[in-house]
Amino acid sequence: MRPFVRILSTLLGLGFAAAGAVLALEVGWHWWRPGSAPLLVPWPRWQAELAALGWDAYAVRVGAGVLAAAGLVLVLCALGASSRAVRLTDPADEVSVSTSPRSLARLVGLTVRAQDNVAGAKVTASARRIRVRATSRLETEGELRPRLLETVAALLDDVPLVRRPKVTVVVDSPKDRR
Repeated sequence: MRPFVRILSTLLGLGFAAAGAVLALEVGWHWWRPGSAPLLVPWPRWQAELAALGWDAYAVRVGAGVLAAAGLVLVLCALGASSRAVRLTDPADEVSVSTSPRSLARLVGLTVRAQDNVAGAKVTASARRIRVRATSRLETEGELRPRLLETVAALLDDVPLVRRPKVTVVVDSPKDRR
């Protein structure tokens, strides 16, 4: 969601910058040649058409509805792009500590890869869930999974997390396919 919000805010910023540049050109053109036609935007015609509309016109209501819906979408996108930091217990009253999900995933991944008979592991983490997908050529899932769950649980006991995430471990092994 965060890349979407970044792209959206960049596009909106560029749009407002372009509209501001066009407005500055139009105002400068109108000051320099007050009696001439507009440079780019036919604003006198738009002004006449808008002056004929009342506040209860259908076009005004539709425009207000579209703007309200667009504003609601922007607010929901901004709320969805909140910080994904994983909170750690505070060492003091005025100090708050957090880490990124990527750092937590790296820590768990290093611990899992250091175990015997683990050929590789992919780890994704968030404040609520840690997913481990390990591969092993020598052990089956039934043999390796409980040990990896215990290893990750011991690691999470050492990390001062405010909320303990749910851990899921999946082991891919050629021995299970036979």
